[in-house]
Amino acid sequence: MSLPVLVALVVVGIALSVLAVHFTGGSKIATLAGADQALSRFADDFPDEKVAAVRLTADGRTAFLDLGPARTGIVHSVGDCFLTRIVTPHDIRALDVDEAGVISLKLADFTWKGGRFAFADSADAKVIAAALRPHNPNLAREAA
Repeated sequence: MSLPVLVALVVVGIALSVLAVHFTGGSKIATLAGADQALSRFADDFPDEKVAAVRLTADGRTAFLDLGPARTGIVHSVGDCFLTRIVTPHDIRALDVDEAGVISLKLADFTWKGGRFAFADSADAKVIAAALRPHNPNLAREAA
């Protein structure tokens, strides 16, 4: 078999694999239908946690769950799945909230670094930021 034929077969094989993943839903982004789905997904990983409140981002990709003093649960979509975390102020490397209701969060966790989260109600963003904000005055306030 000649090299050009082999290259063509490899290219076609990779293209078919990518298309198969795409058409079977592999490129879908999961979203939360509401607070109940966020609670259910969080309870799958943390069944003993008591949640006081759930606040969803405007795009429905992330939910922040109030777990009590200095503890926040997070359900965040990654591809077509959800990642769950319990975050404390100790886990925060940087945090910022703007007046438009956008939280910029940088975590110390190497598996998920955080991100930017927009809320329809800026009051939700401020409540979440207050719960996440560490009481460490040496912490940088700028989030990446």
